[in-house]
Amino acid sequence: MYGHGAAPPSRSSGTVIFLRVLVAAAGFLTCGMLSCLPLFRVAVLRGKWYDWALAWVSIPLAIGGLMVIGALPESDPRTDLALTVILLLGAFSSVHFLIADIQHHREQPPFPGYIPQPPPRTGYGYPQAASPYAVTHPQTPIPQRPVQQAPVPQNPVPPPAPPQRPAPARIDQVRAELDELSDYLRKREGNEGDGR
Repeated sequence: MYGHGAAPPSRSSGTVIFLRVLVAAAGFLTCGMLSCLPLFRVAVLRGKWYDWALAWVSIPLAIGGLMVIGALPESDPRTDLALTVILLLGAFSSVHFLIADIQHHREQPPFPGYIPQPPPRTGYGYPQAASPYAVTHPQTPIPQRPVQQAPVPQNPVPPPAPPQRPAPARIDQVRAELDELSDYLRKREGNEGDGR
């Protein structure tokens, strides 16, 4: 969608903050019923197994608490305990999400001094190979200081050959379909010629 090698546009800080508040509120304001949403977002951001386990465990915990609240009378102390667990689960999931999301957006790149250089633009689409018909102008050599060269090994290894790109599968498919269509038309013309 964004072209070859182009990164998608980054979100503005306002969008990030709005999404952060929305996901955190889903866990707390629904009284813990949707506490799995912030936990799944943390699991997607980090990709750690324990984050995924915590997100999956929150679902039966919230459902079980709601079942206890719905099945037992209001005066039973177990309903108070189940409601407390669900509310604490919602608060925990929201706080855990906020901490993980803020840390994720503050992370520094792995190599702080390295800035990758984009490839040179040679036109629209993929980089173009040099044309054998291109006119080159003679250039005057620039004098350079002598450079010490490293010793050359006795048996140099030739560089590997560039990989050959196979023909696109779509072209082969279209070619096969055209061959089938021409065979069908030939048979149809032969049948019409016999019937006349």
